[in-house]
Amino acid sequence: MRFLVPLFVTPALLIGAEQLTFLKDVMPVINKAGCTSGPCHGAAKGKNGFKLSLRGYDPEFDYEALLYDLSGRRFNRADPARSLMLAKPTMEVPHGGGLRFEKDSRYYKIILEWLRTGAPFGDPAKDKVVKLEVSKAEFFFDQPGAKEKIRTTAHYADGATRDVTAEASVSSNTPDIAEVNADSVIETKRKGEAALLVRYEGKFVTVPLTVLNPKQGFTWAALPQYNYVDQLIDAKLKKLHIQPSGLASDAEFLRRVSLDLVGVPPTPKELRAFLAEPGDAKTKRARAIDALMKRASFVDHWTVKWGDLLQNSRRYLGDKATWGFREWIRDSIASNKPYDKMVRELLTSRGSAYENPAANYYRVMREPKLSMEKTSQVFLGVRMVCAQCHDHPFEQWTQNQYYQLSAFFAAVGLKPGYETGDEILYLKRDDNLVKHPKTGRTVEPQYLIASIGAPPIPQAGDRREALAEWLTSKNNPFFAKAIVNRMWSYFFGKGIIDPVDDIRASNPPVNEALLTALTKDFVERGFDLHHLIRTIVNSRAYQASIDANEWNEDDHINFSHQMPRRLSAEQLQDALFVATGSRPHFPEVPEDTLAQQLPDPHVGKDGFLDLFGRPQRESACECERRTDLSLPQALNLVNGGDIATAIGDPKGAIAKLITAGATDRQLIEELYLGSLSRLPSPAEYDHAVTFLKKGDSRAARAQDLLWALVNSKGFLFNR
Repeated sequence: MRFLVPLFVTPALLIGAEQLTFLKDVMPVINKAGCTSGPCHGAAKGKNGFKLSLRGYDPEFDYEALLYDLSGRRFNRADPARSLMLAKPTMEVPHGGGLRFEKDSRYYKIILEWLRTGAPFGDPAKDKVVKLEVSKAEFFFDQPGAKEKIRTTAHYADGATRDVTAEASVSSNTPDIAEVNADSVIETKRKGEAALLVRYEGKFVTVPLTVLNPKQGFTWAALPQYNYVDQLIDAKLKKLHIQPSGLASDAEFLRRVSLDLVGVPPTPKELRAFLAEPGDAKTKRARAIDALMKRASFVDHWTVKWGDLLQNSRRYLGDKATWGFREWIRDSIASNKPYDKMVRELLTSRGSAYENPAANYYRVMREPKLSMEKTSQVFLGVRMVCAQCHDHPFEQWTQNQYYQLSAFFAAVGLKPGYETGDEILYLKRDDNLVKHPKTGRTVEPQYLIASIGAPPIPQAGDRREALAEWLTSKNNPFFAKAIVNRMWSYFFGKGIIDPVDDIRASNPPVNEALLTALTKDFVERGFDLHHLIRTIVNSRAYQASIDANEWNEDDHINFSHQMPRRLSAEQLQDALFVATGSRPHFPEVPEDTLAQQLPDPHVGKDGFLDLFGRPQRESACECERRTDLSLPQALNLVNGGDIATAIGDPKGAIAKLITAGATDRQLIEELYLGSLSRLPSPAEYDHAVTFLKKGDSRAARAQDLLWALVNSKGFLFNR
């Protein structure tokens, strides 16, 4: 910093007027005018030879750039009114960014007065904002169409306050529910919920907003509550005038929970047995859940999910290590290893990747920064990558924290093992390898946030032990919350915070009380993932129908009814085996190996599984797995070789039924049960019988019927 005081003093200052400073007065104007935005001079390389920090996160850099870059050409010390920093935004000279403010505007006058008083930087001990306060902690509107101005007050380090409504930036995360104009006026559009993000000078606050249903006549009709999940969801729904849907049928439930817990739908025999089982819905469904969680296929299904997150792939690990890492994951799931213990084993792993498969965790990233980014995203739900080049524009994370957290992994080294393809994870003697890009100095490790009972960080050696203890602590506000939120998304199609690996203040949970209660229960039960799963799937909310009512038909975030979810690639392939009775044939693995039992994406590459969104495990983000719908997928379902082979299998379900002398009714029922997990309706049965009697080949007609069923939404979606 070259100077922090005025070069000269004007009469206005001599009579006691408040002195304008860059920190307190000018930086907010530059930010509000958009000069520091990404499309303008805040871009990574700046614009037209001039660069400012993104959204003004580094005011010292911006001050130097404005006053001293290119020999200080932007500040005319002899005649401040002719300074380029005023001529450009007012378009007195050509400006690629266009007109930012007029010459008679308040912003122009602030900058001009500041320049005339010597362009002081200001005192960070007094002029930095320490907290923002908004006019309401929550905005609640009775109906759409309402308007209200949100006022923002800045609190400074010296205790002063200022109304900064004009310069604060306010945005809505759901503009179709409520949008905010440049004057900070909220206008509600439709019923629902949104979060308002209020930003000013590196500080931000998130404010919830709710717009009630304007429709009259709502009366809450209480439904059975199976556990605290239902209590907390119902409490919010009642407040929002949203009536939850009732339970799904037993057939719908069994198909849904089977796909979600073991990755495959029930067979016709299993479904008939469940439908015939006596007892009330809550009790019989709880028994079914317990039985499913004891199956080997439960382990198979969840091994796929953890294999995706941990990027278990021979592309990074080779054949032997991929199978070994897969078995480590399977053993952890089968034994219900406490989640905190599982994560500690990964983070503190060392030695041979063959002998200690958990060490394969580090073989994918291979450098401290990547190890940190993956660890924070997977286990904390925090995306740190944005802070590598600059302070996070919408969150508290800074560039310094990015490198401080990376420093925990600086001592991790890999060297060839004694066997071909093996690598040994060891600790380097010189672990001071993480350098700050601005200063070039070695960065010492620091925890991302301070938490109660955090262990001291050793001066040298393996600092990962301390990191693992801090990260997995019950006092860490992110660790348990992140996995609870992620697990919830596997059963509802979206997290309580969504995306699930982007937990931040500006992306609040849709039901904070629910997430808090689930997290508390999970921690108190010793980080028991099986208990968490049981709690979720035993709730009425999970078992609800997809059928909406007049009060919840446009609710997609509050879990008032289940939402259809397209089957994953592996579920779709294995469901096809169940529906057709054919057996899987994948290269490089034993016969009858299901899609969800494959070790990595190398098996069956570029085939059916990849077409339907199987991730290649190149990223630890949930977003790598695709469940969208596309034209190539539709064409494959209609005319694909995999489906044709499975349906026409001479040892498949149709061939066996016809050989066994099944009647038309039996044949139709088995095809419906195997593909859609339900019996046909009377109308469907009549159409199917008529169809089977047309033509010469009953088998060909049955195959066409099955083809139509596996191309229906009832087969493609988990409902």
